Amino acid sequence: MEGKKEKFKNPLSLQIDPDLFAPATDEEKAMQGVDKESVSFMRDALRRLAANRLAMVCLCVIVLVSLIAFIVPSFYPYTYEKTDVQGALMPPFQYSPKEQAKIDKGQTVFPHIMGTDELGRDYAIRVIYGTRISLLVGIIAAVIVVIIGIIYGSISGFFGGRVDMIMMRIVDIIYSLPDVLIVILLSVAIKDIVRSSNSIMVMRLGAGMISIFLVFGLLYWVGMARQVRGQILSIKEQEYVLASRSIGASPARIIRKHMIPNCVSVIIIVAALQIPNAIFTESFLSFLGLGVSMPMPSLGSLASDARTSMQSRPYLLVFPALSIFLIVLSFNLLGSGLRDAFDPKLRA
Repeated sequence: MEGKKEKFKNPLSLQIDPDLFAPATDEEKAMQGVDKESVSFMRDALRRLAANRLAMVCLCVIVLVSLIAFIVPSFYPYTYEKTDVQGALMPPFQYSPKEQAKIDKGQTVFPHIMGTDELGRDYAIRVIYGTRISLLVGIIAAVIVVIIGIIYGSISGFFGGRVDMIMMRIVDIIYSLPDVLIVILLSVAIKDIVRSSNSIMVMRLGAGMISIFLVFGLLYWVGMARQVRGQILSIKEQEYVLASRSIGASPARIIRKHMIPNCVSVIIIVAALQIPNAIFTESFLSFLGLGVSMPMPSLGSLASDARTSMQSRPYLLVFPALSIFLIVLSFNLLGSGLRDAFDPKLRA
């Protein structure tokens, strides 16, 4: 019989017929290629954040405002407390009689970009210092909230049971308190206490700043604690946590080495959204006269002082209000961008 003999396979045989297999073609190999390189979760989130143009614009605005607030006062020719009664309530780019006399003699006088206040102080440098105070309060308050919230939420979520029930009921009690009333009462009480002390820290920061930081440490960590607790409750059921327990790792080590690193995305998002809340609260307290101590300016206190001349000199209110609006809006939009970048459910 000529030609290739047809092969017959025993149906009861367990051997695999090699003729069923053939080398893959180039097209089939290309289809199995990796669509994108393997990257870590954090790097992938940063790439997604960089692709969000609105969030990046807000980040650039925050960086620019921060550079102006912390660098410009070092070479700006005016200070926030230097007064000139003859040049009180001047409109922008105007000069007082004393400054005009210097100009007539041939000297160079830097203009008042935003005018002056009722005591003749340069308004631009006071707005810049107020922006610096707002940024410092927002960042330091966010750090306080993050530290307390992480510690409280991780302990509650890890131990669970009765410990979790008691700790969460405390959180519920704090949530049920009227925020505005408690903030005002605590600010007044704490301000009187820290004023009576003669510590160097109080003298440098002022009683108002210390009271604001203590208020945030007492009230505003509950949101962070709830978020961290929810993440810990889901993470502690993972196999690597069970493996750490089986080898005798302490609860503190498990929380520090295994659980908190896996909650970084939630912590970053909540902290970014907490900064504008802290800035707005500080501005609100300063507007009511419970914020930073005079003569240190704050955006809230500047807006409060500008109410009396709102009709005749509206720019005195526009400048600090616009600064608050720009900072709070930028941080909120950046926080939303971070949430979209770190949320796996929103991945395409």
